[in-house]
Amino acid sequence: MAQTAAAPLPRKVASHDRQTSVAFKAALGIARLWGVTDDQLSVLLGGVGRSTIQRWKAQLSDKGAIAADFGPDTLDRVSYLLGIHKALRILFMDEAQADGWVKRPNQGPGFDGQSALDRMLRGRMEDLQYVRRYLDGWRG
Repeated sequence: MAQTAAAPLPRKVASHDRQTSVAFKAALGIARLWGVTDDQLSVLLGGVGRSTIQRWKAQLSDKGAIAADFGPDTLDRVSYLLGIHKALRILFMDEAQADGWVKRPNQGPGFDGQSALDRMLRGRMEDLQYVRRYLDGWRG
């Protein structure tokens, strides 16, 4: 008896545009809460151009999604921003205090009197990682 080849199972294709839209919406929300400008958001996202950010904002407003594909580096950066935001919401009961923390001078190790935002705006992934680890350590 001859065997027939089974039909291939339908493959789930991850929608990079959808993933990027969700990540960008999250980054925009955090930027708004922290009072971050488009230029600063550009740095936090790893050098995404200001004009690109403005175009994506318009696409979100018009279509509810953006036509783009974040690379792994940018997705990792958004993940760190989300983790920092979540840690702050756990540490501070007052939302305004949590959101304002990133801009307040910090005498903690690794900040030298600068704010966490100043540290993150150096543009290196390591700085986002540092702030995240600092807050995770503070949480215990």
